[in-house]
Amino acid sequence: MKKITELVRELAEPVVTEAGCSLWDVEYVREAGQWYLRLLIDKDGGVDILDCEAISRRVSDLLDEADPIETSYIFEVGSAGAERALKRPSDFARYLGAPVLLKTYRARDGRKEFAGTLNAYEDGAVTLGVGTQTLRFEKDEIALVRLRVEF
Repeated sequence: MKKITELVRELAEPVVTEAGCSLWDVEYVREAGQWYLRLLIDKDGGVDILDCEAISRRVSDLLDEADPIETSYIFEVGSAGAERALKRPSDFARYLGAPVLLKTYRARDGRKEFAGTLNAYEDGAVTLGVGTQTLRFEKDEIALVRLRVEF
């Protein structure tokens, strides 16, 4: 049986693509006692509210028709954002050389956050350039990796 996020991705992807955007991620999460279904989209030049609205209306209709989620939920469509989380191998490949923030589950050398340049990704392990150091983090150490905007 497919996960809810996989089913929703299959329903939403053609609509998102037709709207000139790409589907970055599908989240189905419980927050403050309420379930949220989120589509995070991307587009060259950036996503605007009209993109989100058009996709939301069309996908909402598809969700009502297919009814893949038995419980009530809040449906949201938004931009993946400039500081988006990297999750899939293709995300890491796309952003090699980019500034990122990596968060660990447990402290390493007294800290749990490392800002650096994404140097490599291999089987879930991430290598960062942090100042003059090169640090490798194994998959089971990593809580989150996201792009970092530098000013």
